[in-house]
Amino acid sequence: MRKRAAGRNEPNRPLKQRTHKRFSGNGTMVIFFPVILKDLFILGRNYPWPRPDSCPRCCSYRLWGHGYVPAYFEGYDRSFSLKRYLCPDCGCVIRLRPRGYFKRFQASIAVIRSSIAIKSHAGKWRPGIKKERQRHWFRSLCKRIKVYLTDEWHRGILAGFDHLLALGQIPVSRAI
Repeated sequence: MRKRAAGRNEPNRPLKQRTHKRFSGNGTMVIFFPVILKDLFILGRNYPWPRPDSCPRCCSYRLWGHGYVPAYFEGYDRSFSLKRYLCPDCGCVIRLRPRGYFKRFQASIAVIRSSIAIKSHAGKWRPGIKKERQRHWFRSLCKRIKVYLTDEWHRGILAGFDHLLALGQIPVSRAI
């Protein structure tokens, strides 16, 4: 701890420590809300985002606006501004995101699922989406099925997708 400079009439006491908690970088939470992407695209930062009632981590009612973060979605050529809030009590950053999308994915859950369905039934990739992206989804799903659903593998890839989704996982995520 640092000491105050001598020379004043005050005794040498340690400087006052910070009392608020610092954000560690891993305290981001995502809350999904029903959002019409077209309206969000047109209104930008003027979109009327709903304010969360409380912090999902510590249940504090004090939430501060924490600006906007850019995010890209399939079918749009520029980024969207997604609202963020900060809990001053625990340091949690709450990021609002449209419902129907996985975290860190630009395509909707329905588009990803239909791509996997077309590939598993017809053996072809869905037109209009880059093959590399669809291949990423398909390989990641196969890997997750092998790791988490060894007894579910005989039901098919689409059933594995639905089962992982029901378990609360992101079926096409690379993280194991």
